[in-house]
Amino acid sequence: MALLSSGVLLKRDPRLLKLPPYLSFLCIAVGIAWLLLLPLNDYSRRTYISENALLPGQVHTYFAGSDQHVFRGFKHEVDALEGKSNTEVNDKLEEFFKAAGLKVARQKFEYKSAGEVYQGENIYAILHAPRGDATEAIVLVGAWKNVEEEFNRSGVALVLTLARYFKRWSLWSKDIIFLVTPDSRAGPQAWVDAYHDTQSSPAIQPLPLKSGALQGAVVIDYPFNHRFESLHIVYDGINGQLPNLDLFNTVVSIASGQMGIGVTLQRMWNHKDDYKERLQTMLRGMLKQGLGHASGPHSSFIPYHVDAITLQPYGEGWQDEMAMGRVIESTFRSLNNLLEHLHQSFFFYLLMHSGRFVSIGTYLPSAMLVAINFTIMAIYLWVKSGTPISKSTKVASTMGEKSTPLELVKEGDAIAILPEEITGVRERELFLPLAVVAGTQFLGVLPLYIFNHTTHSMLSIVFGIFTILNTVLPYFISKSIIEYFGPTTQQYQLIKSFSLLLLGMFLSSLATLNFSLAFLVGLFAAPLTYIQPLPGRPILVTVLSLLINVLAPTAVILAGVFAWELNLGEVLKEAAFGWDIWGMNTQVVVWCVWWPAWLVGNILLYGKARDESSATKAVK
Repeated sequence: MALLSSGVLLKRDPRLLKLPPYLSFLCIAVGIAWLLLLPLNDYSRRTYISENALLPGQVHTYFAGSDQHVFRGFKHEVDALEGKSNTEVNDKLEEFFKAAGLKVARQKFEYKSAGEVYQGENIYAILHAPRGDATEAIVLVGAWKNVEEEFNRSGVALVLTLARYFKRWSLWSKDIIFLVTPDSRAGPQAWVDAYHDTQSSPAIQPLPLKSGALQGAVVIDYPFNHRFESLHIVYDGINGQLPNLDLFNTVVSIASGQMGIGVTLQRMWNHKDDYKERLQTMLRGMLKQGLGHASGPHSSFIPYHVDAITLQPYGEGWQDEMAMGRVIESTFRSLNNLLEHLHQSFFFYLLMHSGRFVSIGTYLPSAMLVAINFTIMAIYLWVKSGTPISKSTKVASTMGEKSTPLELVKEGDAIAILPEEITGVRERELFLPLAVVAGTQFLGVLPLYIFNHTTHSMLSIVFGIFTILNTVLPYFISKSIIEYFGPTTQQYQLIKSFSLLLLGMFLSSLATLNFSLAFLVGLFAAPLTYIQPLPGRPILVTVLSLLINVLAPTAVILAGVFAWELNLGEVLKEAAFGWDIWGMNTQVVVWCVWWPAWLVGNILLYGKARDESSATKAVK
């Protein structure tokens, strides 16, 4: 009997109900601190090659000498094509590929997004491996224009030179595909989709020529004429997906070890490999992964489990196009050694230096702790909403003295007499909380649809109107709920509980797929954990409302646009392009996960609970 009494009392111990808010804050603080510890040597690791068959830098490269004259000849021809139409360019490129003895094919494509049309024609050539059976292939890509819309003159010339050079060797066990696209965004996506027969539009032609399963892809982004200093590797994929770390490490090993060329990433041109530089590189990588857009032609390959990277020479030094060609030759020789698809190394990682990384097992707890904070508060509010209102005051007023209703609790042969307010559970009124949370989730579909189906010229105006409506919408929704439904304190607790539960569930799941996006959204949404109705305190409500509006998705987007000096219309156009063509799902997380949770938080802030003491009943 004593044990039973202690167990029930412990279950309803009011001291335990005071812990969750502090535990929730602790989770957020530890999650942020965990992330800040990652650049330290004790938490990060040196990069290494997991796949022994790659043997990076173990072969002698022969791309030199007379091939430089071939490159200069192709470069002269490519320069002469600048400003010509896509068809004229491909006619000339087809001549070059056929002269090298390769099979050539073309593919026309057309996409529509934000009221604009993206069309063009890809051209590609296939070198069939003398020692292969056409079951595997490697792709070398040279877009006519890079992601900055610069003419990729040296990159295309190098693709043509390497096509002619690779044809002379009989050592290839995998087919090599040389792809030239008119741009770095729509063209690669159309080609990869058609290669895997997943093109959704009849305006994208199927490929007349194919090879085997793609084992890897390397993109050359070389828009200038002068010599370069080092190599910049771009590896971020769509929706935060990454190539196998072995491919990145192979290029780093070849460039820095075999060729003596410096390697950097995330535009950290002079990396000192100290804590500050590592943290900055890691945060830049997280931001790119969180945005989820394509960072180059290689990004279109990664969703198909084709490991791909983009190589960008930068700076002014003594390295020339021959050094770049030897890096690519050695990389292709390494990929040619593979007996199976890259799988041994990591697909989930954070790079903070070309020679240092953090694996998913080390960094994942950071985002999980931030997401768990919402779940803890959701469970706390659920329990609190079922706690009965004390009847002591009511009984005392009718009997003239303090009295506490008692209840018999029986478990097996044990019987205990306990206060009713400890053992009772208040009936929860679920209809209104579920309706409010479900309604806000549905509202998230509206901005998702609007911003992905508005013409480019109207995007900025529509976003401005939505931002203004966004600041007043929570107030009117909250006042309407108060006027027509008169929510109780319990119902407000349940609204917040369901909203935080959904947010925590979504972010916990998202953290395993796109850690960066889950962490960033969780961080911006963290203040919602502590928002609650504050009736009779208008000044505090106004201050908190301003603070919450600063952390609204619309405000964060505008802040990012101004911080990086971008054009709002172009940013929204890029997002719509990502949704329509790349299959980018960042908008779904922003408008269907983050924004509804923010909306509920603001509705709660303007809330006012009616007196529920007369309507509350204890369930015995």
